[in-house]
Amino acid sequence: MKIYQVIITDDHQIFRNGLKLVLNEINNIKVIGEAENGKELLQKMEQVVPDIVFMDVKMPEMNGIETTRLIHEKYPEVKIIVLSMYGTEEHFKHMMSAGACAYLLKNADKTEIETAINSVVEGKNYFSEALVKELLRKNYFLSKEEKVPFENPDNLTQREIEVLQLICKGHSNAEIAKSLNISPRTVDGHRANILDKTSAKNSISMVIYAIKRGYVDLNEISGNAL
Repeated sequence: MKIYQVIITDDHQIFRNGLKLVLNEINNIKVIGEAENGKELLQKMEQVVPDIVFMDVKMPEMNGIETTRLIHEKYPEVKIIVLSMYGTEEHFKHMMSAGACAYLLKNADKTEIETAINSVVEGKNYFSEALVKELLRKNYFLSKEEKVPFENPDNLTQREIEVLQLICKGHSNAEIAKSLNISPRTVDGHRANILDKTSAKNSISMVIYAIKRGYVDLNEISGNAL
């Protein structure tokens, strides 16, 4: 079993201690260092490069956004998991654009932290369900007055709708293929068609589209859908 080396970066010692206790309970994780801010983290990474960095957003000296951007440029193989008390659209967009792979809120429990780790080491993104639902409620989801009536203006096929619904529920391509008895390559084709027909730029755009069109309910959205 591969052991993943981790550095925790947060300006609060008590929080670092608590997160370290949680991570030490995960079998394939080894915490090899801590940093109070981005500047200290980059100095440590000149000596040892971890597999995963847990990154706060707001820190003195150098914040998480700038630090994530620099790490992504110099060490693109390092997986950055944001763990922050800030769940706003602005912080989310800045951190993901800088190169983070996952975004969790600081109330995440051990199970969700472990799920995020497993997702990023497999090359996937992970966003906490609480964060996704809050962003959709506050920033993306239409009010009842604005909600688009159920329709299919982009002429999605029934199969494409089924694929879209399963994507929103957090299923992987392999899981979708098995569920619908089709090949993973066919799933890729359906996903490409959905992106093209809906003019969605990424997975979160597809999720928003699906909610607005009534294909899925907000409560069905999985944090792993993005």
